[in-house]
Amino acid sequence: MAGFNITVAGDSAINLEFGNVISEKTNGLIRAAAQTLEADPINGVIELVPTFCSLMVVYNPCVVGYDELTSQVRGKLRGLVATTGGIHRVVKIPVCYGGDFGPDLGDVAEHAGMSAEEVIAIHSGHDYLIDMLGFLPGFAYLGGLDERLHTPRLATPRTRIEPGAVGIGGAQTGIYPLASPGGWRIIGRTPVRPYDPDRESPILYAAGDYLRFVPITPQEFSLIETQVESGTYECEIVKGRATTPVQAGTAGERSEGCEASERSSADDAIAIPQTESNNNQASATSAERSEGCEASERNASEHAAVPQVNAVPQANQEEEDEDALWV
Repeated sequence: MAGFNITVAGDSAINLEFGNVISEKTNGLIRAAAQTLEADPINGVIELVPTFCSLMVVYNPCVVGYDELTSQVRGKLRGLVATTGGIHRVVKIPVCYGGDFGPDLGDVAEHAGMSAEEVIAIHSGHDYLIDMLGFLPGFAYLGGLDERLHTPRLATPRTRIEPGAVGIGGAQTGIYPLASPGGWRIIGRTPVRPYDPDRESPILYAAGDYLRFVPITPQEFSLIETQVESGTYECEIVKGRATTPVQAGTAGERSEGCEASERSSADDAIAIPQTESNNNQASATSAERSEGCEASERNASEHAAVPQVNAVPQANQEEEDEDALWV
C-alpha cells in the first residue's frame, strides 16, 4: 500500500502526487489509481491525466466541489497497491535505423564506445514502458533505456525533426509523432503514425502500455509507408510481461526482428487498423537487409547474446529525472 499527496491545480483540477522520482513502482501506483477511478467514477470528474509521478484529476466544480472530490478520492484509493508485472499490451513499432533515417546513430555509438549494430541490438532488445504522454500528441516518454545508450542531447537543437523520428535524449528514448523542433539524437525512423487525428483512436498507445522497436530495412520502410498512406496497414499488438524483457542477441532472433511483420501466436495478437504490420507483407531477403540489420546479425553471431536489461528507469538518477521532459 502507498499514500499520496493532493495538491491544487487551478480551479478545476487536483494532482495526486505519488512521489518525486521516476520509477516503475510510482508508475504502477499511478496506473492503479487511474484504473480504480475509471472503474468506479466520481460524478463530476471529466478526465484523468497520468504523468511521471502524479495523476491529474480534472473535474467540473459546478458538479462536485473540492472538499467532496478529495474526500471521495481518498476513500476510493485507500489501500491502493501498485500495478506492476503481469500481462500488458506491447505495441510493435517498425524502425529503420541509421543512414538518412537515423543521422545521429554514429554519434550515439561513438559516445557509448560500441558499434552501430550493437546500439541497434540493445535499443530494439526489450520493451519500453510508456510512463506518460506529453510535449506533442502521441509523444511517449519511455522508461527503461539501457544505461549504455544514455547520450547527451544536441548542443544546438534542430529546427525540424521529421514525423516518426526515433531519438535518444539523455536517459530516455522516444518517437516524434509530428514534425517539430527537437534536440534528441535521431537514430532511426518509423513509417507508423503514432498520432493520426483521422483515426478512430488518434493516439496509437496509452500510458502504461509498452513499445517494442522492430528493425526493418529501407525497402520495408517504403512498403509500410505506402500501406499507411492507403489505410491498409495494421499495427500489431501482443501480450507481454514487464518482468521478461525481449532478448536481442542470437542470429535467429535478430533475423526475426528484421522482418517487417514479426510472427506471433494467433491467441495473443491484437490488431489496430491503419497503423502497423500486415500479414501479407513479404519478408526481406538477407540481400535486401539494411546495413544495420546485417551488422546486427553478424554481431549476434559473434557475441551470442546481448545481456538482458531490466525495463525499469533508474530511480536514483535525480538529475536525469529533473530534465526528463526536455526534448
